[in-house]
Amino acid sequence: MAGIGFHTDAFNSSNYSFDQCLDWAKQHQMEFIECGTIDGAAYIQALGYYPHLSLYEDPILWRRKMEKQGIRLSQVDAAYPLSRTDGLTIGVRYVQNAIRWADQAGCPCVDTTDDKHKPEGMSDREGLQLLKQAYGEIVKVAEAHKVIVNCEPHGYFTTKPEFMAEILSFYESPYIRLNMDTGNTFIAGQDPVAFVQQFKNRISHVHIKDVSESLAKAARGELTGIAMSQCAIGDGVNAENIRSCVGILLTNGYNGVFSLECEGSVLEKSLEWFRGLLAER
Repeated sequence: MAGIGFHTDAFNSSNYSFDQCLDWAKQHQMEFIECGTIDGAAYIQALGYYPHLSLYEDPILWRRKMEKQGIRLSQVDAAYPLSRTDGLTIGVRYVQNAIRWADQAGCPCVDTTDDKHKPEGMSDREGLQLLKQAYGEIVKVAEAHKVIVNCEPHGYFTTKPEFMAEILSFYESPYIRLNMDTGNTFIAGQDPVAFVQQFKNRISHVHIKDVSESLAKAARGELTGIAMSQCAIGDGVNAENIRSCVGILLTNGYNGVFSLECEGSVLEKSLEWFRGLLAER
């Protein structure tokens, strides 16, 4: 069965620690959680004011701690913009390290993406070739550790269905798949429902984001993604698209996690709405 989780980005502005996010998940009977990864040490995270995990921390110890609370990682976020020229020098290593960490943490997926801009001075073909090189190095590690690398629509290439199809066909590997994002596809000017319909057999993780009417009027077609839903999920202009996307996926046998991405102040309301949506199905 499909599960429900949330991205700890929800509590960035609240200065929560990851432990506080785990407490929130347990209080609200959520089985899954998703977080960002820091490839190194950061004072704000170490002091407990940032809700993500460092790859310096021991993944097995975190896995055991979460298991005691009945919570699992659905995905760790290593969404370095791989289409930038430093994607090959910084991004690839970052994603590879996240894959190794996820394996030991018992986490099945790692999230990746591209930059919101086309690489400077490059054609589309050259930019896609850069992405192909990056994923070529990443897929070797993903296959060795049996961890799925999900490409998320969030940038110049990935929010365009024709380019996403090409990226997913770079390599014949079951470990390169898609993290659907309902908010990013919508704000980029795409139809999230058509996006899900086209890629439903390649989707292994889903970000659920709504978009407020004011943001849609001001920025739809101008942005390639948003960090999270500012309004409660279900209260925005993307709610019916979310409903349709979920219906398509469940009908198609989707049994992954729907990860809610919204501000912490509206997370409880969003969870109530989304649980109601799943109950309808």
